[in-house]
Amino acid sequence: MANLHDIVQWCNQTLKVSEFKDYAPNGLQIEGTPEVNKIVCAVTASEDAINAAIAQQADALLVHHGYFWKGEAYPITGMRGNRIKKLIQNNISLIAYHLPLDSHPALGNNAAIADLIGLKNLEALDPFEKHPIGNIGYLENPLSPEQFKTNLQAIFDFNVIHLPSEKAQIQKVGFCTGGAQDFINKAAEKDCDAYISGEVSERTFYEAKELGVHYFACGHHATERYGVQRLAQAITNQFAVETIYFELNNPI
Repeated sequence: MANLHDIVQWCNQTLKVSEFKDYAPNGLQIEGTPEVNKIVCAVTASEDAINAAIAQQADALLVHHGYFWKGEAYPITGMRGNRIKKLIQNNISLIAYHLPLDSHPALGNNAAIADLIGLKNLEALDPFEKHPIGNIGYLENPLSPEQFKTNLQAIFDFNVIHLPSEKAQIQKVGFCTGGAQDFINKAAEKDCDAYISGEVSERTFYEAKELGVHYFACGHHATERYGVQRLAQAITNQFAVETIYFELNNPI
C-alpha cells in the first residue's frame, strides 16, 4: 500500500511535468481513495478502461490520454460526465501524463518504440526543444521500404499505412508517437529516410512524396501502448503497488 499523493509526486518529479507546456493537466486529474494498493493502466481513460479498473477493484487508473483538454467545454456532462461519475462513485483516482510520457528518455513512448524497432544513437528531432517529443534514430543495417513496413506491422500488430517516397533504402528514421504526422517536415529538414507516427492526414500523402521521406502510420493507440506500461512498472518497483495493463485495441 502507498499514499496516492506520494505516487503522484514521484511521477511528477520523474517525468518533470512542471517543465512542459501541455494541452491538458498532467498528474492527478480526479482524486479518489488516499491509499493505493492496485493501479490499472491504459492508453486512454475510456469507459471500458474505467470498467476494467472497477472490476479489478483498483484504487487508481493511470493513462496517457486523460481529460480536461484545452478547448473542451467546461460542463461535465454527457460521455465525459458519465466517465467521471463512475470514477468518483467508485473512489478511483485518475492520473494522466501526456507529453511528459511521450518524451521521457527511459519510460516514454518514443523511447519504447525506439527499443522495439531497434533504432540506435537517438537524437532530438527538434534540437531547440528542452525535452524533445520527437526523435531520430538509426537502423543498424539499412532496409528496403517493404522490409521496414513488414517489420513495423509485426512490431505494432497494426495494418501500417506506407506513404512512399523515391528513396530506395531506409536507415535514418524520425519518429514521434501518436498524432504527430505533421512533424514529417522536421524529419525532412534532418534528411531522414523515413518518418513514423501514429496517424495520417490527407495532406501527408503529398508531403511524403514531395519532401522525399517515407511515411509510416503505425497507429495512434498502437504506438502509445508502452509508456503507461513502463511508468506502471516503475511505480511498482518504487512503491510495491500492483499494476495491471488494460488493452482495448483501437484501430486508429
